[in-house]
Amino acid sequence: MKKRKHSGDKRSGTKHNQSTKSHSKKHSKVATRDKLQGKNPNKNKRPRNKKSVTAKVSCTGLTNDGKGIVRWEGKQLEVEHLLPGETAEITVSTSGKYVAAELKRVITPSENRVKPACSYYYECGGCQLQHMNDRAQMHFKQETIDKLMKPFGKPESILTMDHPYDYRNKSHTTFGLNKDRQIIGGLYAQNSHQLISMDRCLIHDPKADEIWQTIKGMMRSFKIQPYNEDTGQGFLRHVLVKVGKVSGEIMVVLVVATSVFKGKNNFVKALRKAHPEITTILMNVNNRKTSMVLGDQEKVLFGKGTITDTLCGLKFDISAKSFYQINPVQTEKLYAKAIEMAKLSGKETVIDAYCGIGTIGLIASQKAGKVIGVELNKDAVRDAIHNSKRNGVKNARFYQGDAGEFMVQMAARGEKADVVIMDPPRSGSDEAFLSSVVKLKPKRVIYVSCNPETQVRDMNYLTRNGYEVKGIQPVDMFPQTVHVETVAEMVLKVSN
Repeated sequence: MKKRKHSGDKRSGTKHNQSTKSHSKKHSKVATRDKLQGKNPNKNKRPRNKKSVTAKVSCTGLTNDGKGIVRWEGKQLEVEHLLPGETAEITVSTSGKYVAAELKRVITPSENRVKPACSYYYECGGCQLQHMNDRAQMHFKQETIDKLMKPFGKPESILTMDHPYDYRNKSHTTFGLNKDRQIIGGLYAQNSHQLISMDRCLIHDPKADEIWQTIKGMMRSFKIQPYNEDTGQGFLRHVLVKVGKVSGEIMVVLVVATSVFKGKNNFVKALRKAHPEITTILMNVNNRKTSMVLGDQEKVLFGKGTITDTLCGLKFDISAKSFYQINPVQTEKLYAKAIEMAKLSGKETVIDAYCGIGTIGLIASQKAGKVIGVELNKDAVRDAIHNSKRNGVKNARFYQGDAGEFMVQMAARGEKADVVIMDPPRSGSDEAFLSSVVKLKPKRVIYVSCNPETQVRDMNYLTRNGYEVKGIQPVDMFPQTVHVETVAEMVLKVSN
């Protein structure tokens, strides 16, 4: 996912799921709930003069984002947290052309319904499927991918996760004040600026949540105020924590509104005493009115400023702004399948487009003749070169630039590539990049995607221009959420 996402990371555009990875230069609402779940944080965003009625409905299916499908007065409505086969009472709100439905109570529950493990599930909205059991989640995701990919053939069975919690190796927490002026920390409700006070997110690494809880407790004694986006007052905006799942190394990034940090040495000392497992602490200054978590200024307060982790047998240095897949257990399955689909024999030239810090390209280099990584973000390219050297990789080179333009120039020089591995952002690729693939004519295109809907669009382009799909593998990278990663193998047709 270059993504994130609760979702994954690469992902959804909400504050909850931001990614900092750069890509080609061209390139959910608060959860409904029954009446026992309390007030809707987004209620003030609804149209005025709305009318509400209660209706009894039956759920006939699910949308691609996990909402229940029902019929009401000839209209198809979508209802969060409703499962196929269930009957329920819903509240239907109308105002002009606006029609929305909210679950009031389930009358006949599905056998697949479970009590969400997370006590914040109905408030947060970062996870969308915790009301389903594991089997139902797997079936929903498989069916969604099967329907999307039907024009290209039948996908393989989705690769699931044995322990579908605690998997996120990156998390960020926001701080604020409640109505009693007490400091709270947590996550924004989906598609809102409603801060949900919480002490644990069940898909975060548990140690990360322990650390930000400690920081919240330290804020009062160090007279640190949370930043207020509306007034521009306050100091601490976010805490970003990255955990090396294999190495155990931990990075803490204090995202602040100004570089003036009174008492920072004592703060760092106290935090390290409480959590000696922390290996580096950074201060990132973000003084802009922006939804992006990280600013441009960065200062190391303790340690080397990066952490190291191991993926598919290789070691990678991870900085605060590095994109690194947030679920390493499932990433190894995803990348292993991508390399398998590339069918490398040790002689091939492989282009790793959107290469980031070089993860998949360096993994491919173990079986390829030569790897060329291309990435717009110069910091990511620098990290990729460093990671190449630390792993003793001699057959990989990394370049800063637009991958599409790079491939067009290769084609113009008469150079060839056997395999192109592409892993674009959620928006997918664009025609400029895809046309450059067609010009270069690699024998295989391995398309890794965090958004199967845009992947289908791009695959349609490639199949219209000489390629055919040979295999599709979905991977459940983000359990408890609707997001799925897929990798597709596309092969250049042989001309008659």
